[in-house]
Amino acid sequence: MLTAFLSKLSISSYTAKRLLLISLMVIFGCSTTSKPADSSEEINAVWPQLSMDMKPSDDIEQQVAELIAEMTLAQKVAQMIQPEIGSFTLDDMREYGFGSYLNGGGSFPNKDKYAAVSDWVSFADAMYQASIDDSLDGAIIPTMWGTDAVHGHNNVIGATLFPHNIGLGAAHNPSLIEQIAQVTAKEVSATGIDWVFAPTVAVARDDRWGRTYESYSENPDVVKSYAASIVSGLQGQVGSHFLTEDHVIATTKHFIGDGGTTMGIDQGDTDVAEQLLFDIHGQGYVAGLSAGAQTVMASFNSWQGKKVHGSYYLLTQVLKQRLGFDGFVVGDWNGHGQIPGCSIESCPEAVNAGLDVYMVPTAAWKPLFNNLIEQVENGDIPIARINDAVSRILRVKLRAGLFTKPSPAMRTNAGKSDVIGSASHRELAKQAVRESLVLLKNNNNLLPLSANQIVMVAGDGANNISKQTGGWTLSWQGTGNQNSDFPGATSIFSGIKTQVNQAGGKAFFSENGRYAIKPDVAVVVFGEEPYAEGYGDLDNLEYQRGNKRDLSLLKRLKAAGIPAVSVFISGRPLWVNAELNASDAFVASWLPGSEGAGIAEVLFRDSNNQLQYDFSGKLSFSWPSGPEQVNLNYQDANYQPLFPYGFGLSYADMVNLPQLGEVAAKMPSEAHILAIYDSGVQKTWKISTSGKAALVSNLQLDRFEANLVRSETLQLSFKDKTKGEVSLNSAFPRDLTDFAEQASMLSMLVNIVTPPNRQVQLTMKSNKAGKKHLDISKQLKQMYGQGWQILNVELS
Repeated sequence: MLTAFLSKLSISSYTAKRLLLISLMVIFGCSTTSKPADSSEEINAVWPQLSMDMKPSDDIEQQVAELIAEMTLAQKVAQMIQPEIGSFTLDDMREYGFGSYLNGGGSFPNKDKYAAVSDWVSFADAMYQASIDDSLDGAIIPTMWGTDAVHGHNNVIGATLFPHNIGLGAAHNPSLIEQIAQVTAKEVSATGIDWVFAPTVAVARDDRWGRTYESYSENPDVVKSYAASIVSGLQGQVGSHFLTEDHVIATTKHFIGDGGTTMGIDQGDTDVAEQLLFDIHGQGYVAGLSAGAQTVMASFNSWQGKKVHGSYYLLTQVLKQRLGFDGFVVGDWNGHGQIPGCSIESCPEAVNAGLDVYMVPTAAWKPLFNNLIEQVENGDIPIARINDAVSRILRVKLRAGLFTKPSPAMRTNAGKSDVIGSASHRELAKQAVRESLVLLKNNNNLLPLSANQIVMVAGDGANNISKQTGGWTLSWQGTGNQNSDFPGATSIFSGIKTQVNQAGGKAFFSENGRYAIKPDVAVVVFGEEPYAEGYGDLDNLEYQRGNKRDLSLLKRLKAAGIPAVSVFISGRPLWVNAELNASDAFVASWLPGSEGAGIAEVLFRDSNNQLQYDFSGKLSFSWPSGPEQVNLNYQDANYQPLFPYGFGLSYADMVNLPQLGEVAAKMPSEAHILAIYDSGVQKTWKISTSGKAALVSNLQLDRFEANLVRSETLQLSFKDKTKGEVSLNSAFPRDLTDFAEQASMLSMLVNIVTPPNRQVQLTMKSNKAGKKHLDISKQLKQMYGQGWQILNVELS
């Protein structure tokens, strides 16, 4: 038998036990943040009354009112449910008549990654026909399909893939952004889809955040100008070709503050004053809503400790009442389930706060549907709130012409496979690549390169289209793809080879930089592997901690006297001082998308030795001077970046970058604490059990998808002659390199109520190293009856 309470658990660097105890006090201290304002007067002081380009239409409002009057409660709730194509069937659509549905990243019609354009259209048409079949549910309201087309139609094989937002931000060209949105809308409409979950108008403030590349800039003014452009490009100009068959419904997301979370933790807390919430994180909505955005996606994050999905103040008072938004608010992937007291199957708090559509991508959509009906019938949700939500959904559908347009298979662009990845679209994407490149170093004016020479192209990103396209590409994380999955696309190497061959030079690819014939110059393409939300979060900004493979390649070339041009693929600025020192020229290429050839057009002169294109990109994010310089934004006090916001060389600049320091300043030990459990499981950790282990909180037990997420303490009870396991684990890999490189410990605050009479093992599991066990029975026996004690185990 063993019964114990656990109150805190963390991994910490240490120099002495006393320092650790001080550190625990700091990390687990209480917040003194004031509560959000809730009066109209305070709202008026921060949030403006927007002047919308779109005015309510009397005709549409009358149609909405007539439909609402005819609908049953079940039909109304069905409009508010958005399942994912892998969790429901055609018969479900016919029976329930969902208001919308989605395909998540890496989800395809019939689960076929290589589905043809015709397959997408057939799927859309079948769902449309089922939704207006009134034989079962009595309703003829058309459904609509939403998809994450965030840098082109990125779930479709052969689509044009544009640079991710961080690269487009470096172009500083709102007109280009509008053209990109128009092309994206046309390719989406060719597959029969009505609605895209874009643009992301986050203003990333901490580059450790794994979604930084989805942000155009740390400067809210850039995000503001781009938001209006992309909404107009996707939907058409209000009053002119608005939501015609060449356009799709746009979504400004994620409302609000997703880019401002503490420590850059995805889905974390944005603890900023309300004025800053508006000044920094609200500007994309000011522009996007003014341009007529029809939907807004609620954000996973909290603001001042309260989940946005459950914030009446933000979703209703601010967004709908003050900003005047009359479209609908859609949730993010089961985001309603993160509201305290909610589960993914039951959450009246979300709709009462102002959520209009529940994104519920699992089989939980059915109990959620039933629970919502019951909660209206028992008074937990006012029928007036349901009517308001459904009115907003119907208003958007009527504005988009879904009641009058032909079915998806009969629309103007339907099934036009030649639209997907067309030559003109790819030319626009190449332009976007060229304009997004930022030249950080060009010592002795090595660039532009003559193409009439021997060029070695090295690095694992050189002939890797999956790496250059990044996350949200054919899968959620952008992983599992190979070059053959991108028909019509060009890798960076293939673009260089074409340029060099045309000029009579010789280009060859060597991933590891080994060669038989010494090249005149090397272009080395390297950088981050694809990632998306969660998996992309970092603890600091050092590139390739622990394994400096790319740096070794660059140093080897330098030692051989071969000039090296680095093309750095990344979703954010990273600390690469050593790589900069080892390069003669250094280009931030971000995540350029499918048209790698655009890079060669800037790096090389043409076959007549004439300049083709100059560098015009300027940093939309400040570049750090150290790995711990993680919250670095222009106009900050004590602003000392390596390269400031707006920096970017051109070929006219005669600037040599001096040797940079390569030793990172070490942070104090007390700052190196990874909290795992403290008054609940800390993001991104979860708790699970196996065997006969039972978890009981001495205060409250809350579960979210079978995982305990909040309580003051855990009571761990193992019964006699049984084997059980309690584990704290993370869905996202955690890099503990910093802790492994210095004296560190795993620290637990525990109270042993019943001593163990069998072996108790502490286990650490690594995807790479497997499991390691340590018998802690003796320590636990010694702690029995002593009250709360700290158990320290050296990480080594």
